[in-house]
Amino acid sequence: MSKSTRLPNVFWRLWSATSISNLGDGIASVAYPWLASATTRSPFLIALITLAQRLPWLIFTLPAGVITDRYDRKKILVLMDFCRGALTLIVVLGVVVNKSHLPALKDVVSLKETHYGLYWILVLTALIFGMMDVLHNNTAQTILPSLVNSEHLEKANGRMGTAEALFGSFIGPPLGSLLLGFALAAPFIFDATSFFICAGLMGAISGSFRSDKPISERQNFKVEMKEGVSWLWRNKFLRDLAIILGCFNLYSSIPNAIQIFYAQEVLHTSVFIFAILGTAGAVGGILGGMLGPKVAKRLGDGKSLALALAGIPIATLILGLTSSWQIAWIVFAAETFCSMLWNLITVSLRQSIIPGDLMGRVNSVYRMFAWGTIPIATLLGGAIVSIGEHFYSREIALRSTFIIAFVLGSVLFTFAAPRLTSAKIAAAREAGAK
Repeated sequence: MSKSTRLPNVFWRLWSATSISNLGDGIASVAYPWLASATTRSPFLIALITLAQRLPWLIFTLPAGVITDRYDRKKILVLMDFCRGALTLIVVLGVVVNKSHLPALKDVVSLKETHYGLYWILVLTALIFGMMDVLHNNTAQTILPSLVNSEHLEKANGRMGTAEALFGSFIGPPLGSLLLGFALAAPFIFDATSFFICAGLMGAISGSFRSDKPISERQNFKVEMKEGVSWLWRNKFLRDLAIILGCFNLYSSIPNAIQIFYAQEVLHTSVFIFAILGTAGAVGGILGGMLGPKVAKRLGDGKSLALALAGIPIATLILGLTSSWQIAWIVFAAETFCSMLWNLITVSLRQSIIPGDLMGRVNSVYRMFAWGTIPIATLLGGAIVSIGEHFYSREIALRSTFIIAFVLGSVLFTFAAPRLTSAKIAAAREAGAK
């Protein structure tokens, strides 16, 4: 490999820190849903936990964008990792104090009443975690163009996506299930430790990562937020892309709100099989990270995005009809591949055309449109099951969320595909380069 195509060493430091953090996230992806299902069997209450975690994407993204552009982005990442580690220790304390009131892992389906003490701890920490995640994720995407040349952004994003899939979806979930079997608090202790290690690794990266805009030129907080909103709204292509992604996340998040119940009651998974399902995302993500750039090059950006828009609704329909966790595993892998393909193209596009001094704010506005619909979908998914199980069986109520998502996804495809052609994407890149 020639020197010109090799990613810089500083990128690999970021990659290492992110990989460790993703490992903790993968462990948490099994531990938190299973713990939540051990506190309540109410679809609506489970949805409220997801709502608390996702609500900051609607209400905190704009302030987070200003913070990202005002302060050193490396220091923000370090602070957020440290704070998330400390918050996870609070969850550890809650688990230890309430352990005697919780059912055994294999008996969670038979739970009859809600354990409100630990439940509300999970809701509160999910809300605070959500705010930290908004600031951390927005900053992480913003800092990457400072480390990698623009022509290598797709490759760098692919490597980051592969790390997320490998550690967050392939290694993390099975490890999380093993830790749960060892001790209920063990996966949360591991997750907290991963945050502290990540904070240390990020802090070891040398250099300052402030915006290029001098502090003396800063305006007040409200004006700076408006600058980000105005820039995105004037850029028709990115504005349409944000709205499309918002609709995409709206329909796809409806079944996600009750996915733990779907896995337990429809697919009849144990905590270990639930973790194995998580590895499907790793396989799909790794393949997407490795092959996604090649697929995009061969098909073109427009057809690749159309493939993602069509593939995920079809996958959602299959999930709503199957009772086999093995089939679900294959479908989850294909679904994640499509999501990775979408992200490789759209994230790199944003990073290449948004001005550096506006990157944090425009990214935050984009994410408000794109992710702000998830809290709405979460409540909708919980309500569909809670109401539906009064009229038909709980299993049909759980499956109905996938069928509704498939219908909405099919409608979105017919609307969005003509607006995301390769020609329009190329024009957006060219306009952003000027």
